[in-house]
This record gives sequence, structure tokens and C-alpha cells, in this order.
Amino acid sequence: MKQLYPAILIILIMSHCNTKVEESDDRIIAPKVVTQKAKYDTDDPAIWFNEENPGESLVLGTDKDEDGALMVYDLSGNIIEEKTIRGLKRPNNVDLRTVRMDNERVSIAVVTERLTDKVRIYTVPDMLPADNGGIDVFIGEEDRAPMGIALYNRPNDGALFMIVGRKTGPAEGYLWQYRLEKESNGHFSATKVRAFGKYSGKKEIEAIAVDDELGYVYYSDEQVGVRKYYADPEKGNEELALFATKGFTDDHEGISIYKKENGKGYILVSDQQANQFHIFTREGQAENPHQHVLLKTIKVAAMESDGSEVINANLGPMFPNGLFVVMSTDKTFHFYDWTDIAGDLAEGI
Repeated sequence: MKQLYPAILIILIMSHCNTKVEESDDRIIAPKVVTQKAKYDTDDPAIWFNEENPGESLVLGTDKDEDGALMVYDLSGNIIEEKTIRGLKRPNNVDLRTVRMDNERVSIAVVTERLTDKVRIYTVPDMLPADNGGIDVFIGEEDRAPMGIALYNRPNDGALFMIVGRKTGPAEGYLWQYRLEKESNGHFSATKVRAFGKYSGKKEIEAIAVDDELGYVYYSDEQVGVRKYYADPEKGNEELALFATKGFTDDHEGISIYKKENGKGYILVSDQQANQFHIFTREGQAENPHQHVLLKTIKVAAMESDGSEVINANLGPMFPNGLFVVMSTDKTFHFYDWTDIAGDLAEGI
């Protein structure tokens, strides 16, 4: 059941939307922007960084329904209707990368379409299809409907991969990884390169995030914790870590990676039913490179967040220190200033 805020709390939160709140254990961080409402059920966002004009960067977000959409918002939270893709069959999760292909930089968004057992691919920012009608996934499996998705751009050779999860699957090999290649007609094809990843069987695996620079993939095994593997299929299928196993109310959900220099930064994990995020170190410890320490827990105004995304970049006057986007069950996405999220962790930005 979706939680509803008392009216007085909503008034209090929104009256402080443009005010930096004081650091405290119990504070509820207010967003700078709440987007226009989607039609059905928002789920997962991605951020496109406009390198030429950062203030015109875009936020993409899924709206889940059999007549769903891949929404496109400007940084003021307005729906850009001419870019929004409608008529998708229950789009679930979305991810985005800007990569070099054919001697040019190209941005693509991938979105899972659950009712067709496909992944859809669009070029950004023009939002044109680049998949010949969709890429079939989990071929030969009884349960095929895809949910979570993340892209991986391998640094050493520029190879592009997508890692896809589904509603349910086996205890081993729950995630499938595909190599994406651009064909002569400009559309992408996909070749499966491995199945990997443990699954507890308790609920599902939806949130997936990849750290390209460090070469790791993280995913939320809901009600268990966050699992960590190598993103490069050539490095094997060993589980490197299981963390975030304590302190969550119920479901582990969206994972976002805030990147700083020299491999440092933060991993943010949604504690869905508590309306909060746990922030862990991106880097491991000297004695264990895969030990991610909990630094703090922050409460947000967004309700029961499934998906989130974060970027460490100057996006113009509204978000000069970075942007954290969080899905909320009231059919919106909330845009947070990174300094409000990080508090004392933001020192040295």
C-alpha cells in the first residue's frame, strides 16, 4: 500500500524546497524540483548530461503500464512531450551511456519492456529507436519478462554491454549479460555473453548499477542485500561482496553511484519502505577492497523509491554541485541538489 503524507508535512516540506536543510539524523530532505506527474506509475530514472549546455541536460524516467512510456523531463521537471516515447508495454527500468562509436560520441538509452520480453534502445537526445523493434532477452527461458537493466562501457576497448534482470530466476545465473554492437543500418544487435549472479529467492532483483571506471556491477537482492561482481565477463562470475545486509526496513531497491576522483565516492541504496537512502563508500578498505562501509542514512521526501540516479557534474545554476533523481510513488520524480543529500560528505566538491 502506498504511503500518504499528512497535509501539514507536505506543506512544511514544500515550503523549504529551495532552502538547504540543517544536518540531523531525523531531517527529511526536500527536493529542489518535483516533476510533472506521469500518467500511471513512475519507476526508474536516468540522466543525460548535455556536454555542450549542461543546463539543458535531460532526465528520463519510466512510467509502468501496458500503455506505458519512457518520459523525458527538463531540469525544471517539465515533461518534454515531443521527446517522450509512449505506447510501451510496461517499461520498467532504464539506463543510459554516452560512448564513442564510429569515431563519434553517441548517447543511448536502454529500457526493459516487460510485456514483450524485449529491451528497447533509443538514441538521446533525439529519442529515435535504434533496435529494429526491440531486442529479445532470456530466449529459451520460461520466465522472460525483463525488469532491471544497466549498461557497461568497458574502458580498455570501449565495448558496450547490457546486464538484464527479470522478475524471477534461478539461484545461480539470474542476470544475463549481452554485448551490444552497432550494425551498418545504425541499429543495435545483442549477443549473450554470460549468465551470472546469485539470487536468494526471497523476492526479486530489479535495481542494477555498473561502475564503469572501477569495473563492478552491483544489484539489489531484495530483502537480503547488495551483491557485487565484476562487470567484465572475462573476469569471471565470482561474487565479490554481499553488503547492506542490515538496517533496511524491507526491500533493497535503487542503487546509484556518485563518482569522485581516484576511485572514491559513494554508493546510495534505497531503503524503500522507510523513505530513506543508505550511503556507503564507493571504494573499499585497505584490508578489503570489497568492504563498503556505511557512512550515513538520509531521509527524503520522495515516497517508497524504487529507482534513483545521481551525477557528479555542474548542471548549471539549478544543480551546480550535482543532481540526485529519486522516483516517488505519487507518479513523480524528485530532483535533489547533491549538497543537500551529502551534507558533510559534500566537503571538497
